[in-house]
Amino acid sequence: MDKERYARGLEIRRKVMSDAFVDKAFAEADDFTKPVQDLVTEFAWGEIWGDETLPLKTRSLLNLAMISVLNRPNELKGHVRGALRNGCTKEEIRAVFMQVVVYAGFPAALDSFRNAKEVFKDMGV
Repeated sequence: MDKERYARGLEIRRKVMSDAFVDKAFAEADDFTKPVQDLVTEFAWGEIWGDETLPLKTRSLLNLAMISVLNRPNELKGHVRGALRNGCTKEEIRAVFMQVVVYAGFPAALDSFRNAKEVFKDMGV
């Protein structure tokens, strides 16, 4: 493990997903799941999200599109929260899901709209 990349990943993961989210993920980790928590922190958050070529806001919008297409509602909800923390607006999130309609179909987009509305309500947005 690269400690510097891991530390950068942990910092970005906390900024995007929140301290509470990250603390819960690690608190719930056990011998089986701890290695994947470490890997996602170091690689996904430290290496990929830590690459400054794209701003965090852009990465959030890309993630929303990809996660919508993959139909992963739990991940989508977390990344909608992260997108809002990264400065994305409801209008920008809506525009992403409208584009999902064209390239992935109505079912994927409609589920994404439903999940995002839950997050907006929970967050008072």
